[in-house]
Amino acid sequence: MDDLSRDETADVAVIGAGLAGLVAARDLRRAGLRPLVVEARDRVGGRTWTRPVPGGAVEAGGQFIGPTQDRLAALAGDLGVATFATYNVGRARIDLAGGREAYKRAKRLLTELEGMASELPPEAPWAAARAAEWDAQTFHDWLQGSGEQAAFGVMRMLTTAVFAAEPAELSLLHVLAYIRSAGSVDLLTEVAGGAQERRFVGGAQALSVRLADAVGGDDLRLGAPVHRVRQAPDGVEVSARDLTVRARRAIVAVPPVLGGRIEYDPPPDGRAGLHLRMAPGSTIKISCLYGTPFWRDEGLNGGLMRDRGPVTVTFDNSPPDGSHGVLVAFSQGDDARALARLPAGARREAVLEVLGRYFGERAARPSEYLETDWAGEPWTRGCFGGNFGPGGWTRYGPLLREPFDRVHWAGAETSAVWMNYMEGAVRSGERAAAEVIAALGVP
Repeated sequence: MDDLSRDETADVAVIGAGLAGLVAARDLRRAGLRPLVVEARDRVGGRTWTRPVPGGAVEAGGQFIGPTQDRLAALAGDLGVATFATYNVGRARIDLAGGREAYKRAKRLLTELEGMASELPPEAPWAAARAAEWDAQTFHDWLQGSGEQAAFGVMRMLTTAVFAAEPAELSLLHVLAYIRSAGSVDLLTEVAGGAQERRFVGGAQALSVRLADAVGGDDLRLGAPVHRVRQAPDGVEVSARDLTVRARRAIVAVPPVLGGRIEYDPPPDGRAGLHLRMAPGSTIKISCLYGTPFWRDEGLNGGLMRDRGPVTVTFDNSPPDGSHGVLVAFSQGDDARALARLPAGARREAVLEVLGRYFGERAARPSEYLETDWAGEPWTRGCFGGNFGPGGWTRYGPLLREPFDRVHWAGAETSAVWMNYMEGAVRSGERAAAEVIAALGVP
């Protein structure tokens, strides 16, 4: 991009060049307004990131699309980004301490949770009849009180896989709101028929790259962390590194944990508490490259589910033509935090020991090994998204989407549908842009 100028003007300042911010900018341009997108990183894409490696590229961030994620699918179609099926032919490796019986008991608990989630108003989980009761306890407490102790390991594995957080870190109401926002537990957890069903040709970051091209370089500033948003009677002033943007409105499209690092003048009532209480999950995503996806020849689909250890979930992340093999491994919650404390060599050894145990000795000898610790990324601070602990939804949920004078909020955490997923990010960008367009009286 061109060198940053000291002062610029726009109709709308958009903070964040992830999917939410770039979709908002696209819609604002279509309405005849000029957005200026300001991004702290030196790249677009936010929590999607396609990282180059010798012989190809790997998905370091969000990557999947599944049924009912209609706005994301429409965006991909508009941008000409094709999808392909996640490889799911053959057997997954499953290692659960309680075996099949533990899984059956967990399924009963999941069915009960779906019934509870159906009682929530989708747009306002805090308004449910039992919201205060459910928000006053952790998910761990509910599991302990269920009487299904044998299912706890399976439920913890599913919890960390979906939220990248431990059951004790989550409000029960947050878990229910998540299920409600997706539509069902199966939609959250399954490959075929679920959120992991398909992937994007060229990587999910291609969506943001093409959106940025459509927005145009003149309306995008990278490497410019925003540190202050000041409102005045006639507009807003957004201050970033070596850049001040004066605009009529602003959209803050960054994760809440980062939104809390911005100084607001005047401060939005109650919003500081939301930023502090909506903590991101802990995720390390590891990609291992091989000459071929050799596990397929052995009737394995590259999937692993286990309820203990540094790696609990894996997928076959090979390119659509299978020209080389990629196994992607996830370490999440307390497992990720423990793994992050190890030296780099010990982390690699711990991960490859798991892959070698379940996929054979060749899996322990990748040609390339790439880690992405999202908690260590300074302009992310955790993935997959923000989570509320006890009391969060009933105290701060109504503030998630409520504009503060001329400042509007976007980001996957603010979506009532597919919260914390790329679908939610797209929907939030569309909503925030519509709010601004209406507020400015644009026909």
